[in-house]
Amino acid sequence: MSDVIERFLRYVKIDTQSSEESKTHPSTVKQHDLAKLLYNELLEMGAEDVVYDTENCYVYAKLNSNDGRNSKTLGFISHMDTSPEASGKNVAPRIIENYDGEDIILNSEEDIVLKTSVFPEIKAYKGQRLIVTDGTTLLGADDKAGISEIMSMLKYFISHPEVKHGNIAVAFTPDEEIGAGTDRFDLKQFGADHAYTVDGGGIGELEYETFNAASALIRIHGVNVHTGEAKNKMINAARIAAEFESMLPHEQKAEFTEGREGFIQLMSINGTTEYAELTYIIRDHDRKKFEQKKETVAKTAELLELRYGKGTIVSDIKDTYYNMREKIEPEHMYLIENACACMKELGIEPKIKPIRGGTDGSSLSFKGLPCPNICTGGHNFHGRYEYCCADSMEKITELLIKLSGI
Repeated sequence: MSDVIERFLRYVKIDTQSSEESKTHPSTVKQHDLAKLLYNELLEMGAEDVVYDTENCYVYAKLNSNDGRNSKTLGFISHMDTSPEASGKNVAPRIIENYDGEDIILNSEEDIVLKTSVFPEIKAYKGQRLIVTDGTTLLGADDKAGISEIMSMLKYFISHPEVKHGNIAVAFTPDEEIGAGTDRFDLKQFGADHAYTVDGGGIGELEYETFNAASALIRIHGVNVHTGEAKNKMINAARIAAEFESMLPHEQKAEFTEGREGFIQLMSINGTTEYAELTYIIRDHDRKKFEQKKETVAKTAELLELRYGKGTIVSDIKDTYYNMREKIEPEHMYLIENACACMKELGIEPKIKPIRGGTDGSSLSFKGLPCPNICTGGHNFHGRYEYCCADSMEKITELLIKLSGI
């Protein structure tokens, strides 16, 4: 078994699920379990300047150039946490050798099947090795596949000192899945001039466009009165919450959008007559349309407040991250050109497309570190039908090696 696959099977068994409800950093203590392991493995393999931020749960390391050049430092970043949307506990990965292109029974007892009719793209992997779950948890390829590829790349260079490479920096972050991955990222410690997040999907994917992103919390304060005496007195917060959602543009919901189309998506709604809350995420690749969507949410709250009285509805809209294209395109397209060239040399077809989401690279690019995103080989992230192609992971490790030699 190759080094990258052996690492991946080991890392996914460590539960590192982050939590949106937590107020700590990292959001869950268990993310330190993987951080400690990676720190010790980096020391054992002989990486340089290995640092474990025990307070904030970041791991950093370097490998100095051996080609005689005083080259700029190229960084690679992956995140340790897995999504709160599905359990990451007791992950039971399984390798399917020589996939036959048909449905995959993940769990016969619970009748959980990865169906080609639902996920037709899986047929493209016929004849290759797939890593799947037992159908009761996510797999964790997002982003332990990226971690495994970065670690195997470092191990390769350390084991083959005759292979020339430039200065390399690596970092592993917590809480990316809840939008906090770079909150306490130490750019000085990382020490890279430019970087890639290794946090994408199928092989060949290369991305330098993300959504602009915001969150919105809508608080509705009602007036609870006995129903027998409610006329002209009661203000039903739960009903107003439903009214608020119904007033937002129907066509701008995530389930009706694709490509570069943005959305205003209801994530949760709960409440009683006296008090209700709605939470939204707002996304768009275009900054102007992004601002318009935020205004739509704010104006809807204002309109309902006029209808039901001052202080009835309070909206709190906060930006989360911005489209990294604004920072990559003007001066750093060489990162995309280099990645495309290396992919083609390895027989990988580059697939440049916008991310319908964000990465740590989004915020890092706006902090001065240009940071597009490279594929990991995984699909169907955040759920029980997640899978990863072992052949792709090995090829992506070769890609990181080739990029480091530029």
